[in-house]
Amino acid sequence: MSLLRWNRTQATFAGKYRCLFSVPPFLYTPSDLKSQKTAASPRIREEAPVLSVTLGEAKASGTSFGCSFSAIRGRLPKKVPDTFARRQTSFVAPLLCVWGLAMASCCWPARAGEPSKAPPLPPPFQKLVALHTRLGKPAPGEWLAEHPESGQTYLQYVRGNPVRPAGDRRTIWVQPLGDFTPTQGKVISLTAEYMHDYFGLPVRTRDPLPLSVIPASARRKHPTWKVDQVLSTYVLEQVLAPRLPKDAVAYIAFTTSDLWPGEGWNFVFGQASLSDRVGVWSINRFGDPDESEAAFKLCLVRTLKLATHETGHMFSMAHCTLYECNMCGSNHLEEADRRPSWLCPQCLAKLCWAMRMDPRDHLQRLAVFCKANGLQKEQAFYEKSLSAIAGK
Repeated sequence: MSLLRWNRTQATFAGKYRCLFSVPPFLYTPSDLKSQKTAASPRIREEAPVLSVTLGEAKASGTSFGCSFSAIRGRLPKKVPDTFARRQTSFVAPLLCVWGLAMASCCWPARAGEPSKAPPLPPPFQKLVALHTRLGKPAPGEWLAEHPESGQTYLQYVRGNPVRPAGDRRTIWVQPLGDFTPTQGKVISLTAEYMHDYFGLPVRTRDPLPLSVIPASARRKHPTWKVDQVLSTYVLEQVLAPRLPKDAVAYIAFTTSDLWPGEGWNFVFGQASLSDRVGVWSINRFGDPDESEAAFKLCLVRTLKLATHETGHMFSMAHCTLYECNMCGSNHLEEADRRPSWLCPQCLAKLCWAMRMDPRDHLQRLAVFCKANGLQKEQAFYEKSLSAIAGK
């Protein structure tokens, strides 16, 4: 498997692998690769005739328009403010070769349709294995069918020096950006509450920032769809980075505005800079939560999955290739909706180790949250998991 293929639609999470759930392949830049930190999300070629818009890429006439090599090398938009000057890429090719060899020695291959074998897990995670469904052969158009990738076991994660909360940097900050209806604001508020329950870290929400903080030079109307869009790189570098709280392990903006990362791309669901510990995610394409109770729950669940999946990447967790799991990659919204909001035993073991968290506390908090918010399927699974750990 070529390095290009291996990275095509993923994020590099904190050091050695890559990431981003259906919502994102990352934009690589030389400085990010050098420091082994970076991130971005699904993007779609602007010049490609888009017949079906997916989370990871666009397809037309049987052709897959994914992340190009120029994007992996760190191509930045040509027509953006001077603050986004292009970064030199002369050293990237040899760096990628060395990096690829290093990855080959620490990851096990996972070909499309061939489930990976996982090493033993520490208790109590072994007790959860029977509750989870192994990934089967991917259907045409699904993530692993389009993007064969290496997996990441619990042991590989622990030995890989992942990003973890440390010292005073233990708070996840949420930054609303732009206008929200009361119902959309409720989605963001509940997502912040859920992230606390999920990661076991303090989560604080800042006062909303108006879209007026983004100048006309960092906005556009999509040439085909005529949709107003905001330049995601501007949000990261000029809005979030200067306002980064000192105690932030992650500073994440949510917006109802559509995002795009620069010339040549249609849109992204989100983008992050792991070196700067900032990210921005859009709920623009997750449906109208004001439409009905069912639409609200759908938008909420999609946002919960997005927030936890992407923040998981910011803590160095790679895509899961073993089980149906919240850390699985998704190639389109339909596939993402089929993925569960919970973690498989391997990924849960990673999270609990990184957060120094008891899995029973994690599962209990999420069961309570889901019960309070009418998410019966999720509540039942978390309660069943607690019973399995207790040996019932």
